Amino acid sequence: MGHYDPEFHHRRSIRLKGYDYTQPGAYFVTLIVQNRRELFEEIVDGHITLSEIGNLVRATWLKLPASHPIRLDEWGIMPEHLHGIIWIMGEGRGEAFGNESFETSATLKPNASPQRPRGTQPRSLNAIIQNFKSISTRKINAALKTPGENIWQRDYFERIIRDERELNAIRQYIRDNPRRWEQDRERWDR
Repeated sequence: MGHYDPEFHHRRSIRLKGYDYTQPGAYFVTLIVQNRRELFEEIVDGHITLSEIGNLVRATWLKLPASHPIRLDEWGIMPEHLHGIIWIMGEGRGEAFGNESFETSATLKPNASPQRPRGTQPRSLNAIIQNFKSISTRKINAALKTPGENIWQRDYFERIIRDERELNAIRQYIRDNPRRWEQDRERWDR
């Protein structure tokens, strides 16, 4: 296939159409490794631990608030994916967990601008995830000596968290994910 075919190459966005992803609020994201390769965890003496690559991903994730107006909430690294809750902070908002507010994300306000700019909006969830994927990919490729290799699937999954009940359910889901992974593995190995 040597040419661009807009019908074939057009990717349908999984984002909520018209939603402004720069709005303050909580977002649940899932990023998956290309071809679901299990790069992030390893079993050492019967215990699951982060691999060298998993530790690179962890360090990159934890540095995100230093370069973006966000706060990280519950998150977890699995063998071939990462789940996390990201709070995009409004101007003047505190960093304490007690300042959680769902006022903007709960209303699902569409972007008020009739002429949305093309490309990634600065300070948006997409800009934050692109930055994380880019930095972590460079670090992983340097460690694996695989320059230019795709590490992450092209897109990511996100969910706008609308209220505290949903927030707590997603936090629990992330905490329970390692146990569910082991149970699924046991079923697959039978």
